[in-house]
Amino acid sequence: MTRRTFWRAAVGAIALTAGSCAYSTSTALLPTHLKTIAIPVFENGTTEYALEQEITQSVIDHFVSDNHLKVVGERGADSILRGRVVEYRNAVFGFNAAQNASEYRITIGVSVTMKDLVKNRELWKDDQLLKTHNYFVVDVPGQKAQTELDGRKEAIRKIAEEVVARTVEGW
Repeated sequence: MTRRTFWRAAVGAIALTAGSCAYSTSTALLPTHLKTIAIPVFENGTTEYALEQEITQSVIDHFVSDNHLKVVGERGADSILRGRVVEYRNAVFGFNAAQNASEYRITIGVSVTMKDLVKNRELWKDDQLLKTHNYFVVDVPGQKAQTELDGRKEAIRKIAEEVVARTVEGW
């Protein structure tokens, strides 16, 4: 083997190896016939006003930014994602030296079903998808004080990310 042939082979091997190391999301795990998704407003099984609308909008926004499935109305959809908010808690999680509540944990639980309308089959279902977010109501080093609404938005964001990941990536 000549020196030139050796270097060509080495560069080719490096190029193949480097190309296989990159992480990318593809539609390979999503059935190829699914191009659209309907996301009706989640039902609300809690006493929290408008929580179902906030979660639904966040899920829609995450699907739009993900861009694997186009969000459409139910009549034109290949798939449908239905959800129900089943739990909402905002509980004290920590106290400061004066024994005042300083940290809270928001817990939101949803029941979600993803259905393939073309083949009339359930793709995935989770009756108790739980996400939490801790927030401080007083300034702490590196973090400003937050409100319940701030914590709620963060827990909702985590739910939306999980729903999109399970749908598109199959995790």
